[in-house]
Amino acid sequence: MNNQSVFANAKAGCFVCVTDRDRAKKFYGETLGLRLKHEDNFATVFDSNGTTLRVSPARDFKPQPFTVLGWEVADIKATVQALADAGISFVRVPGLPQDDLGIWSPAPSIFVAWFKDPDGNMLSVAQH
Repeated sequence: MNNQSVFANAKAGCFVCVTDRDRAKKFYGETLGLRLKHEDNFATVFDSNGTTLRVSPARDFKPQPFTVLGWEVADIKATVQALADAGISFVRVPGLPQDDLGIWSPAPSIFVAWFKDPDGNMLSVAQH
């Protein structure tokens, strides 16, 4: 088996660390609307359109200042508005020209907006 074919038929999974598992379960499940797959002693596991997201508690967790998880969406304005209506605030990045919704366009037909989960993990939505 060569290195190029090792993951040819494998699905990627995502991991997010949190400090409060119950709060994260409510955020990812209820606020973001991800389907709960199962819970075990190590994580609360969600399905995000076929991708597994494991939300794991970590005692000494410190959020990073960069994006750790993002979604590509068909209509970023509608998505950002729906998330804002659900109580999510979007991050304003100094020096980036963002519109009223918090969406930045680094190039024609590329759009991105950032928000945080309750533990401070930087999340994003993008449209390409």
